Amino acid sequence: MRAAVFAFAIALAALVPHAAQATVTAIDDAGNAVTLPAPAQRVVSLAPHVTELLYAAGGGAKVVGAVAYSDYPRDAQQVPRVGDNRALDLERIVALKPDLIVVWRHGNAQQQLDRLRELHVPLFFSEPHRLDDVATSLTRLGLLLGTEPAAQAAANAYRRDIAQLRARYARRTPVSVFYEVWDQPLMTINGSHMISDVIALCGGRNVFAALGPLVPTVSTEAVLAANPDAIVTAAQGATSPEHPLPSLERWRAWPALAAVARGNLFAVDGDLLTRPAPRLAEGAGQLCKDLDAARTRSAAGH
Repeated sequence: MRAAVFAFAIALAALVPHAAQATVTAIDDAGNAVTLPAPAQRVVSLAPHVTELLYAAGGGAKVVGAVAYSDYPRDAQQVPRVGDNRALDLERIVALKPDLIVVWRHGNAQQQLDRLRELHVPLFFSEPHRLDDVATSLTRLGLLLGTEPAAQAAANAYRRDIAQLRARYARRTPVSVFYEVWDQPLMTINGSHMISDVIALCGGRNVFAALGPLVPTVSTEAVLAANPDAIVTAAQGATSPEHPLPSLERWRAWPALAAVARGNLFAVDGDLLTRPAPRLAEGAGQLCKDLDAARTRSAAGH
């Protein structure tokens, strides 16, 4: 019996090192399989939305570097900076000794990505395109961080919030929407953009959904011809319809435009609407309320 117990103990001891060094693998948004020899312990984030995803997935304590504007949650503001999406401080990144770098796929310049690859540190490309991709990103990052329970809980909470909004607004009268990305030149989004998903979630219809580019340039005449029920943009903080952004004030030059005539010029907090992270559900909730107000004014004949 004693010999059998001793043999079992030896076998168990042999297994422990292998378990501790078990590899972890996740598929990134570029379709690459990212494999680490063990869960990441030192992570560098190269986009503000990535920083939010990492913290939400339970990996905040492992984030050792982040780019500018990584300001949420509050703890992220204390993380050492490694540049911004236009210019990365590669020497600082090397000094931080990361075992995983999470990259914004199309937000970081290709030349910088090439130099990052030369560091031979695993890269995980993050670029959620649809509403559901946020939850998928959380679970995949949770795998690489070794924080699956926290990541899964965050993904479930996000899915629940989005499902509640969809159930509340999906059957309501459609509201046509022009989403203004920029005013000079005048830019919007097509139907493949995540914000267009949010508009649809709220029972809205993106008037330029059929255009080819993801962020197309349009003319003022095209907006007037579309005659949207509401015009929406993103801002730092939220702005009321009575005091919209200056870029939206310009539309008051066309008082016959439905959105102007009914007072449906809205600005939603950009950090909540443009970052593909869990707070997107909060931004969607704000936009849904705005479009519901536009819906009510239309029904009242305003």
